[in-house]
Amino acid sequence: MRDKPKLSIGLIGTGFMGKAHAVGFSAAQRVFNLPMQINLHTVADVTDETASRAADELGFANWTSNWHEMIDDPEIDVIDITAPNSLHKEMALAAIAAGKHVYCEKPLACTAEDALEMTLAAEKFGAKTQVGFNYICNPMLQLAKEMIAAGELGNIRGYRGLHCEDYMASDSTPFSFRHSLAGGGALADLGSHALATAEYLLGPITDVLGDCVTMINERPDGFGGTRKVEVDDIGRAFLRFANGAAGSIEGNWIATGRKMQHDFEIYGTQGSLVFSQEHFNELHFYSTKDPSGRQGFRRIEAAPEHPPYANFCVAPGHQLGFNDLKAIEVAGYVSAIANDGVEPFNFRKGLRIQQLVDAIQASSRQSRWHSTLT
Repeated sequence: MRDKPKLSIGLIGTGFMGKAHAVGFSAAQRVFNLPMQINLHTVADVTDETASRAADELGFANWTSNWHEMIDDPEIDVIDITAPNSLHKEMALAAIAAGKHVYCEKPLACTAEDALEMTLAAEKFGAKTQVGFNYICNPMLQLAKEMIAAGELGNIRGYRGLHCEDYMASDSTPFSFRHSLAGGGALADLGSHALATAEYLLGPITDVLGDCVTMINERPDGFGGTRKVEVDDIGRAFLRFANGAAGSIEGNWIATGRKMQHDFEIYGTQGSLVFSQEHFNELHFYSTKDPSGRQGFRRIEAAPEHPPYANFCVAPGHQLGFNDLKAIEVAGYVSAIANDGVEPFNFRKGLRIQQLVDAIQASSRQSRWHSTLT
């Protein structure tokens, strides 16, 4: 490890996703034979107290309450952004202009216009970028993609995708940045994952028909009053794919009882696949080629035969976790920075997801189909 070049990380944000990114960097270095040595250099948060505490808890050598200091620090190679969505553009553009690589949580930006500006800047200055869509790093999704490409399902006819949680289900949940236009709403926050998975598995979505609804119109403002919610609680869309398939997706943050329903169902002429993130070490496969009287969904369990599962465990059935998916995402990104592979999900791909979100939102407002091909 001493002979490897060092890659110094500056992390902005110390909430749930900030911690997940920090754990991902730490785990990736131990689980994978990375081409670079990761150095957790500096963490930034809004106050000295939270930043200092995060440095101690997450293993960073330095901390700051002014993220601009990390942009100006010549020792830092990567700026990792887990701040609120409305800050992504400003932070990313500043980092790119300073010659740094950028790892940004999704959604990449609040609008496709902003995401395009960020993408063009990264490509102009040669920054290696990554957007946090770690669900597609699951070995079971890679297996599903391989099975579809190999024709094991025949011609694909139908797709259903969901990303449903309940962290906004209560009317008493206070208004936050997520409920403003800058936050994006359930479609941008959760539906973006469903869209990324759909295109990862089946290829380009060509047309969308959206329906975005707000079910809780006002929320407590924290000062004894209320504020009007400006975004959707549920975002749905019918989809048409370039391969001829049709389907739907849903992003929903008021799905009472659902903690992590990132699910899909794929139906082909010779078989189907069913997956649930709540049991994400399993993929269920139905084949019409099975003999009559023996047909039914069979469970495929994640195992060392499904890379990179073996990097984490040598035996099947022991199961990967959410943070392991972050470690896989980080490993791919570090390899890309070292020119040892392509960026797994760069700003250009993040822009594509934001374009789909914008198209669905426009379709919902106008009550008509929208093309997503530009």
